[in-house]
Amino acid sequence: MIENDWLSERFAEHRDRLHAVAYRMLRSSGDAEDAVQEAWLRVSRADTDKVENPAGWLTTIVARVCLNMLEARRARREEPVGALPPEPATPHATTPTGPVDPEDEALLADSVGVALMVVLDTLTPAERLAFVLHDVFDVSFAEIGAIVDRSPAAARQLASRARRRVQGAAAASDAARSRKRDVIAAFLAASRNGDFDALLTLLDPDAVTGGAQGAHAVAATFAGRAQAARPALVNGVPAAVYAYRGLPKAVFTFTISNDKITSIAIDADPDRLRDLDIVFLSTGDRERG
Repeated sequence: MIENDWLSERFAEHRDRLHAVAYRMLRSSGDAEDAVQEAWLRVSRADTDKVENPAGWLTTIVARVCLNMLEARRARREEPVGALPPEPATPHATTPTGPVDPEDEALLADSVGVALMVVLDTLTPAERLAFVLHDVFDVSFAEIGAIVDRSPAAARQLASRARRRVQGAAAASDAARSRKRDVIAAFLAASRNGDFDALLTLLDPDAVTGGAQGAHAVAATFAGRAQAARPALVNGVPAAVYAYRGLPKAVFTFTISNDKITSIAIDADPDRLRDLDIVFLSTGDRERG
């Protein structure tokens, strides 16, 4: 009983970090919660007599669970033609829970967010684990090597290989992403200030949104509005989000061509909003992009 109490206390103490590790590995809050639950089942059956570092031990266990889940995902994608498709997954929210530092989250999303969305799924499970654990959570290569059954040097190579691919994708998309953020920020500012002429300069002559068609109609729709809309990364892509009491209520998705906004889509469906990974950006964050 005493040992179970000790385990429960240690697990509760580190649960937020474990969820954060799993979320960044799996990019799904629902899958991350499943991984944490599976980790607890393993922990509750484990011999803890020789555990000297509970935080490291628990991180290792949840990382191994995530590794298994990633390998299962990869195996499903490589099923031969004609194989029965996997059961459809239940949609989950993708916003991490627990006290994740907002500035760290924004910096991570801003620096490699778009690249992660594209590149993470192309990495091998071992590369993905090595990159996330070392670059995001500062786990040593010796510990990572033990998880993936490789030497520390081999674990370092895994992380280095993954990092080069992520950084390459980030560099390739950086200019377009930053320019799109600038256009959206200018649009929001013009909308809040009711600057009709500035809105027209940002809109394509054939721009559309909802039932409004043409730049003048779209500008009239937004002039003097967007007071509570904030620039954000939505699934790693620049957008704008209207939030009330900290909860997203509507997402504005912009299509931009030749630095002109051609369409603005507005989604206020609560179920879909819960499935989005949203990171709000301040003016300072935008300047760093």
